[in-house]
Amino acid sequence: MKSKVIVITATILLFAVAAFAKKPKPQQNSITFHFNNIVDGQPLRLNDSANKYSNAHGDDFYVTTFKYYVSNIVLTKTNGEQVSLPDFYFLVNAADAATTTQQITGIPEGKYQSIQFIIGVDSARNFAGAQTGCLDPANGMFWTWKSGYIFVKLEGVSSKSASKKNKLVYHIGGAIDPDNTIRNFTQELPRKLKIKSSTNAEINLDVNAAALFKGNTTVDFSQLSFTMGGPKSVVIADNYAKGLFTVTSVKK
Repeated sequence: MKSKVIVITATILLFAVAAFAKKPKPQQNSITFHFNNIVDGQPLRLNDSANKYSNAHGDDFYVTTFKYYVSNIVLTKTNGEQVSLPDFYFLVNAADAATTTQQITGIPEGKYQSIQFIIGVDSARNFAGAQTGCLDPANGMFWTWKSGYIFVKLEGVSSKSASKKNKLVYHIGGAIDPDNTIRNFTQELPRKLKIKSSTNAEINLDVNAAALFKGNTTVDFSQLSFTMGGPKSVVIADNYAKGLFTVTSVKK
């Protein structure tokens, strides 16, 4: 009798283990973002002094560094409902191809028509001190002397630059008026994005480095070749607010 009980118990345990093993893992809906860095339609090539670009003022330049933060993503459904994803922070570095593809998970089901996000780091996290992950100061996007993040960093060289060695240095940051450079990007998606069970969608964006130099103000490198916060950074941020990002396509 005892052996019978043992056999029955063992059988039940085996079935339980088998059922647990076969249980499918819960899948999360996700969106993968692909950031395509360009300069007015041309691929961004770092450190290519032999093939220079031209800004809106007609000044030649080439780029040595291009980095930027994206945060506080908000997706809007076709019914007007907004889905906020505040805990995702992306740091894209043109020198590191792995960072040009970023993913967010846990997207609620629904049909989405537009996207918005902060270009930079939101005010709360900006003043929270040094942090980890992509917000780690080791990434070279944090002013230890100013306790704040650099939202967009572009460095390069231009024969028209009045700076030493003809350098271009644009470190755009600051979250306090009148030098607040936090900017928002908003765009209707090229097509509606339907998220349903286990969807793995994709959003492709062009990121135009030349947007720093045109828009509200056409930048003359002989007059503005260096800024690390302050009023000049506001000029650059106002420029790229509308032209830095463009959603080019969505896939699902």
